[in-house]
Amino acid sequence: MSNNPTTRAIIEQVNHDATIWIGHSGSDNKEVLCGQTFVAPSEGELEGIEVFSSMVTNPGNLVMTLHIFDPEKRTWGPTIGSASVDLNNTNIEKWIKFHIPGMRLNKGKTYGFRLACPNSYIGVGEAAGSHAHPPFASGQEWQFTQNDQKGNSFSYFSLAFKVGLRA
Repeated sequence: MSNNPTTRAIIEQVNHDATIWIGHSGSDNKEVLCGQTFVAPSEGELEGIEVFSSMVTNPGNLVMTLHIFDPEKRTWGPTIGSASVDLNNTNIEKWIKFHIPGMRLNKGKTYGFRLACPNSYIGVGEAAGSHAHPPFASGQEWQFTQNDQKGNSFSYFSLAFKVGLRA
């Protein structure tokens, strides 16, 4: 987010001491997706969301969808924005930015983004904590499979991510 002086990061969870894998592994045909929820601490025009790429096994397309998340019902709403980025081995150990134009975040509202990699297997950085010391207190990491869109959440894990708003 530091490349654009009119953008400010409203949320950063930059620790990454573990990796979550998304896409298709070579050992099975199940597509694994991941996601992260967060509460917007301020209001503004979304500049972008970044995730940390730990590993890219083969060139592929990483797709991000943005959703409104209902924390009481623990449900993901329909897609309100999306972006995709083509990745290859030059993207290993780098922050990957997704531009989702025309999105406005509202202060205090809970959002979530999902990541899918339909044609590769990519490692995304995550932070591991514990029940007593979660790495990110205002959201949860989620894991889905293509056949289980309800997913499972983990408060003791968090994706490494940054959310930037335009000033």
